Amino acid sequence: MAAPQQPHPEEPATVTQDHAVGAPLRTWAGNLTYRAARVHRPRTVAEVQDVVARSERVKALGSRHCFNDIADTTADHVLLDDLALPVEVDDAAGLIRVPAGMRYGELVRELAGRGRALHNLASLPHITVAGATATGTHGSGNRNGSLSTSVAGLELVRSDGELVVLGADDADLPGAVVHLGALGVVTRVVLRTQPTFRVRTSAYLGLTWERLFADLDAVTAAAYSVSVFTDWHRVTSVYVKSRTDELEVAPEDFFGARAATEPTHMLPDAPVENLTDQLDLPGEWHERLPHFRAEFTPSRGEELQSEYFVPREHARAACEALRSLAGRISPLLQVGEIRTVAADELWLSPAYGGDVLALHFTWLPDQPAVTALLPEIEAALRPLGARPHWGKLFTTGAAELERLYPRMADFRDLVRRYDPRGAFRNDYLDRTIGPA
Repeated sequence: MAAPQQPHPEEPATVTQDHAVGAPLRTWAGNLTYRAARVHRPRTVAEVQDVVARSERVKALGSRHCFNDIADTTADHVLLDDLALPVEVDDAAGLIRVPAGMRYGELVRELAGRGRALHNLASLPHITVAGATATGTHGSGNRNGSLSTSVAGLELVRSDGELVVLGADDADLPGAVVHLGALGVVTRVVLRTQPTFRVRTSAYLGLTWERLFADLDAVTAAAYSVSVFTDWHRVTSVYVKSRTDELEVAPEDFFGARAATEPTHMLPDAPVENLTDQLDLPGEWHERLPHFRAEFTPSRGEELQSEYFVPREHARAACEALRSLAGRISPLLQVGEIRTVAADELWLSPAYGGDVLALHFTWLPDQPAVTALLPEIEAALRPLGARPHWGKLFTTGAAELERLYPRMADFRDLVRRYDPRGAFRNDYLDRTIGPA
């Protein structure tokens, strides 16, 4: 680990807004109101260090595109929107160093101007780099790891106010990337990049469960990124995103499904204007890999989300378990999505140790009903080793998560070293990683 850096006393004091003065901060979906007494918008890393060192309880807050209390705190919130840090590019190493609060929609424009790309993107570009990588957020593709797997370095402020710089060879980095906000306030992230590439999106209708199960590996391997949408009674549509340098022409038939002749939204009766282009029109990677455009509200906006990851060898069993609950799921569901994520070695990544199938639920905004249903879904998937998405709704507790994550004890040790006084603790961490 690099030597910690102390705050600079000559820096101006942090800009602080009392929580009671303005409207309370809420999650993107509006399902949770944060409890912080104060909201800080630091302009420099030194200001971040000062806030963290002085606060009894503190958490960073990004785009708030989460659906649980992972970022909640009772004392101080640190928003990184105003943190004035430059974007730095190492062309020789293929690395880019970005402010933690940068959103992917902003980052991709920086990369596009340099002819560079990330290996993948999530469904929407509105989320911040720090928030997405801290929770194992992902896109799709048999060969594609989560967004966290692009991380080659972190700079974060520990609870004593010291700035720690972790590089690619640091022994702490695999444990620190998916950190759930438990280690500190991240100020900068270093990401691996690659040469730019072009992608086309084809939508298909009419894929049957029988054909999907018979050819599941071939379906998910058929393109760079594949998303299967469902209401758990039937498969409603499939998005197939192909690199143009790997597939010159998209097929009209996709395992018995027919190519859509007009843009197809995964949500019934939703406007297609907020979707990225389909109908096989090639575009730059960042214009096709997300489902939604950065300038529009993604999905419907009024929604809740859950997601579970099961080992790829249990893919069919997991889908069949959820199909058996379709009568319970579908009245609350806007859409389900099935994707694949490649294995990694990040300690708290949902894909740690093996390739996974990701089972996503976009719910109606009825949290009591959704919360009541989740234990049934989790019970059905528990024998298959299902891990929940850290930033979405779930009820899985610390004891089971300990069983699902072989490096959980090591992560708790990391937390004790970075946050010995418990400044970053909250109810969420008590429920998920257990007592300090």
